[in-house]
Amino acid sequence: MLFFSARTIPIVTSVLICAILLASSPAFAEIDDYTSGTETVFAHSDTLPWWLSAQSNTIFQWHPRFHADYSGPNSLARTSDEAVTEVATLYGGLEISPYLEAIADFEIGSGSGVSNSSGLGGPTNLDATRDLDGMPYVARLWYRLVIPLSDETFTVHRTPLSILTTLPVRRLDIHIGKFAMVDFFDVNSVANDSHTQFMNWTVVNNGAYDYAADTRGYTYGGVIDYEDRFFGARFAEALISRRANGLNLQKNLQDAHSENYEIEVRPELIPRRFTAVRFLAFTNFANMGDYHQAIDLFEAGKTSVPDITDHRMQNTLKYGFGINAEQEFTDTIRGFVRAGWNEGEHESFNYTEVNDTVAFGGDIRGTLWNRPQDKFGVAFVGNGLSQRHRQYLSLGGLGFALGDGALSYGPEKIMECYYNFPIPIHTGFYGAFDVQYIDNPGFNRARGPVVIPGMRIHVEL
Repeated sequence: MLFFSARTIPIVTSVLICAILLASSPAFAEIDDYTSGTETVFAHSDTLPWWLSAQSNTIFQWHPRFHADYSGPNSLARTSDEAVTEVATLYGGLEISPYLEAIADFEIGSGSGVSNSSGLGGPTNLDATRDLDGMPYVARLWYRLVIPLSDETFTVHRTPLSILTTLPVRRLDIHIGKFAMVDFFDVNSVANDSHTQFMNWTVVNNGAYDYAADTRGYTYGGVIDYEDRFFGARFAEALISRRANGLNLQKNLQDAHSENYEIEVRPELIPRRFTAVRFLAFTNFANMGDYHQAIDLFEAGKTSVPDITDHRMQNTLKYGFGINAEQEFTDTIRGFVRAGWNEGEHESFNYTEVNDTVAFGGDIRGTLWNRPQDKFGVAFVGNGLSQRHRQYLSLGGLGFALGDGALSYGPEKIMECYYNFPIPIHTGFYGAFDVQYIDNPGFNRARGPVVIPGMRIHVEL
C-alpha cells in the first residue's frame, strides 16, 4: 500500500513551515517528564478527597473543492466546505476511600464535522459526533473499586478520570457505570487524544474496533481489569445501541450486548523505555443487518436499492480483533502502530464504516528545537472494506457514514500531521495546526484526493 506520492509533498512542506515559524518563538520552561500531562489554568490538589476541573476544545477544519466523478447522499462534499466543533467537559471526582472512587463528567458540544462527518471511513474530527445539539449531557458516571493483590504500591498522578494517588502493583480494578469503552480499551499514549494529539477517527482509535457506544461515544457497563507490573488483562460487558450509530442504547441484554477483551504486555525492549503491546477482541450482538441479505433482496427486486436496515428484528453477531503497540525510543521520540479487522458481513454499527485498518506514526517533543512543550506528530493510515461491504455500496446501498451511489473501490489512505504548542496567554492554553491528506475518500477511486487543513484551540482548566 503506497502512502507517499508527489501530491503529498505540499502537505508535508506546509506542516514543516508551521514548525519552523513556531520554533522561532521564545521557548517555554523545560519539562522534565515526557509523559507528564498538559498544564492547566488552575492548580489541582493531590491531597483533597475531591476533584473538579474542566476543558474546552474547539476545532476548525476546511477543504477546497476537489475532483469527483459523481456524488451521492453520503458523499464528502466535493465543493469547498468548512466546519467548527466546540466541546466542553466538566470533570468531577470523589475519593470515597483509598480503594474506591467515583467519577462524574458532564459534557456539552455544538457544531459538526465537514459534510456532517459523512463520506469517509476515517472522519477528520473525532469531536464531530452526529449529535452535537448544544445540550448538556452526562458523559461518564462510574464507580471504581480497587482490590489489592499485593502489599507493594506505587504513586500515580491524578487525572480527570482517576484521582487515586497510590495503587497496588498487583490489583483488580472494577469499574461500573457509564463510560467510553476507549477509556479502557485500545488506549495508546501516542495516538489517543483529539484534544492534544491527532484528530482523525482512525488514528486516535482502531478504525475496525466497532466498540459499544451511542452516537456520542458512551455506553453503560462494567469493566474488570487485572494489573501487574508487566501484564494486564481486562474484560468489559456493555450495552449497545438500538440501531446503527443511534443515541438510544438497548437496555435488554437478551436483544443486544457487547463483550470486549484485551491483554496487555509491557516488556522492556529498550532499557528504561516504555513499551506496550495490546491484543484486542470484541463480540457485538445486536439487531444488525446482513450485507449478503440486503444484496439478495435487491437482486430479487424486493427493494429499489440495497437497504441494510430492511430486515426483521434479528440478533446477529459481529466480531473483530486488533493489535496496538507503542514504544518510547528516546526522551523526545515515540512511535505507535495499530491494526484491526472485523468480519465485515454485518453492518458497521457503532463507530465508523471500516472493516480492516493499519495505522502507524509517532510524535517528537519540541526539546530538539528548544520548545519542550511543543509536539509534532505524523501518522499514516490505510483503511479497507470487506468484499460484501464493497458490493453493497457499489450497488447504491447506504450506510450511516458512506454511500456515493456507486463505488470504484480503492483503500482509503490518510496522512495526518499536527503541531501542538502552548499559547503564551496563560498556562493551560494550547493551539495546534493540523493537516490531513486523504486519497480515495470513502474508499472511492473516482473521488479525491482531498486536503483538509485545520486548527485547534484547547483550554485545560
